[in-house]
Amino acid sequence: MQFDDTVRSRRAILGSAAALAAFAVTRSTVGSADRVAPKPVPTPVRRRIFAEPKAASVRAPRGVQPELFDRAIAALDTHGDRVRRRDRIAIADFDAPSSEHRFQFIDLEQGEVTAMLVAHGSGSDPSHSGMLQRFSNEPNSNATCQGAFVTADYYVGKHGRSQRIVGLDSTNDNARSRAIVIHGAWYANPDMIQSHGMLGRSQGCFAVGEQDLPQVFAMLGEGRMIYAGKA
Repeated sequence: MQFDDTVRSRRAILGSAAALAAFAVTRSTVGSADRVAPKPVPTPVRRRIFAEPKAASVRAPRGVQPELFDRAIAALDTHGDRVRRRDRIAIADFDAPSSEHRFQFIDLEQGEVTAMLVAHGSGSDPSHSGMLQRFSNEPNSNATCQGAFVTADYYVGKHGRSQRIVGLDSTNDNARSRAIVIHGAWYANPDMIQSHGMLGRSQGCFAVGEQDLPQVFAMLGEGRMIYAGKA
């Protein structure tokens, strides 16, 4: 009797264990089926970020020779580390006669142009025709030199208040030693055109009308570029 009871107890325990195991398996299976699998975390996509395309080349404002303007802008890029103010430039267009307003001050941000008279050197126009015939960088040539310049400091000399400029190219790197500057002069005043049909000549300096000089200084200041040339 005792043996039978023991057997029954063991069978009951085993049966209970089996039932629990079956229940656990069933619950696990049902839970797995019902549970929503988590969404995989997307792998970050590395996108190449391109800089905005450079703006189209600045076009020459009306009245400015495109070839000269393009060369001036190229010079501004070439000498950018020496030209600290890049909002305005000046172009001396020596294709034009001295009777024309060929000293062009260009606001690169607004596209506005202010033009004035400017004389060229006697060595560039020996016959005094009013047209620049040649450039020279040679000392004592009294000629206008071509290329890019940067405006420097002001001083008072024999022409009154004047401004030094520094030549940035091999075609004008003697400008400082030649004392090529910006100054006012009577022979660059507008009345010279009325009486002679042309301006007088400098010794290679950018000579402007005496009344125009303050405005020239205001538009140039220090650290801006002047480009002189012919197309």
